[in-house]
Amino acid sequence: MLKTNEKTAIFIDGANLYATARGLDFDIDYKKLLAMFRDGTNLVRAYYYTVLFEDQDYSPIRPLVDWLDYNGYTMITKLAKDFTDTNGRRRIRNSIDVDLAVDMLEIADRVDHIVLFSGDGGYRRLIEAAQRRGARVTVISTMANNTATIADELRRQADSFLDLNSLRDKIARARSNRPSGQGDNDDDYDDDEYYDDDDFVEDEDTN
Repeated sequence: MLKTNEKTAIFIDGANLYATARGLDFDIDYKKLLAMFRDGTNLVRAYYYTVLFEDQDYSPIRPLVDWLDYNGYTMITKLAKDFTDTNGRRRIRNSIDVDLAVDMLEIADRVDHIVLFSGDGGYRRLIEAAQRRGARVTVISTMANNTATIADELRRQADSFLDLNSLRDKIARARSNRPSGQGDNDDDYDDDEYYDDDDFVEDEDTN
């Protein structure tokens, strides 16, 4: 899949990758993931996309976002937006899909290989557009039993598909029993809590 002479850009749909890895019962070590691409390709850029809740006293993914930002990833974050639906219920939503699409199309004709960490079928047309600009596209997700998150149309459109489970030994993070936030060094981060940035989060009725 990886070629040392290829200019490569990776695009990580943060919530989607998190959910996929958790479904496979392992955590991503983003330091190892970046090293794998730096060693195996001519890595141009590693993008990571996620949505943040800034009105919370503590955002559970903030330590991970900060760590990634200082350790080789290009971070694209958006604030979650809340609104009241027609039934008077407060809902919160936002999405990074458009941001990811714009960045991929802008770089597609300047790289040889694009790697997308997501199984979202909504990206099928995006992959098609990137391919028309000359980029080879690999999608990384999973088809594991009871965990499958890859949309069939996305897998068919991609030039190649790689099951995340096959990378477990290369990019899994060792789990420990230490309390969250009690890292041994500056390279530690904790991402034990997350949310799906495309899902509605519903509070109690306000009626």
